[in-house]
Amino acid sequence: MDLSYVIEKIRNSEISKVPFRHIEINDLFNSEDFERIINCKELTISAETDIELFDKLFRNNYKIMSFPGCVENYKKYLAWHKKKKITTKMGSSCEGYGVVLRLQTPESSPIENLMNLIRSKEFVEVISEKFNIDSSNCTYDSGLQKYLDGYEISPHPDVRSKALTYMVNINPSPNSSEDEHHTSYLKFKPERAYVNEFWKGNNMINRCWVPWSWCDIIKQQRQNNSIVIFSPDNDTLHAVKTNYNHLSNQRTQLYGNLWYNNAEECEAPRWEDFVVKPTDPLGFSIKKKLVGYMPVNLKLALKNIIGKRKKHNYDPRQKKNN
Repeated sequence: MDLSYVIEKIRNSEISKVPFRHIEINDLFNSEDFERIINCKELTISAETDIELFDKLFRNNYKIMSFPGCVENYKKYLAWHKKKKITTKMGSSCEGYGVVLRLQTPESSPIENLMNLIRSKEFVEVISEKFNIDSSNCTYDSGLQKYLDGYEISPHPDVRSKALTYMVNINPSPNSSEDEHHTSYLKFKPERAYVNEFWKGNNMINRCWVPWSWCDIIKQQRQNNSIVIFSPDNDTLHAVKTNYNHLSNQRTQLYGNLWYNNAEECEAPRWEDFVVKPTDPLGFSIKKKLVGYMPVNLKLALKNIIGKRKKHNYDPRQKKNN
């Protein structure tokens, strides 16, 4: 199975700018190749119970990963999944408790071909060139992953040490587009745009996860056999929140990243540090330590936001009562 045509599709693709700079290609693989891929035994795993599902995943050479928004102890996940209570254990901006597993050694020929493709020098070079990244100064990681029910990662642009990321939907279910487990691409609501401006003006401050309520979903990557590629920046907000039956089939992706070598370590404030409070003299509650980093135009913008809020919340009866 020759998949080299995928590289040409990426090379000839155009970069979209909504909601941020990215490449999206539907029908990445031709229909015959895609059918071969999703019908391999590594993908078509089903079970009657969660315990049986983990047993089959392990027997098919999947291993639990250390992954953002996820727990590595599957027994803790099993206990949580029985009741699926809202939890913030994975982060104060999340309500889920996920598990991600990566295939270690493929046994089916189509999957071997697939892994050879994404790990080839030609593939890494073409995705790098599309975003003007020098891959020789980066470390690359990739794999085939399954994400179980409850996995959530709230809106975030990715940390500054990440140079590029891509996601390919290879879900075995023909109705996967209807399931609730797809990547959302977002932008800040106008009243939260100051967070993006802060990141833009402070390259040595790392970017963080933020609450879903701070953002608007612009689109979702629901189509099977599709790829999205982008180079993380201050506006590349993306997120996932899964709520689906993973016993019959699982959210499955090819996933890869380029990481800058020798990236400098950055300070990492939390989203709570960016909460705007009208009672604050400067109109925001970012710690004093961070205020010094803030550009003047951003301070003025925040004062304007708070001024409008105060005007909106003003009750003329208060003046009469005084």
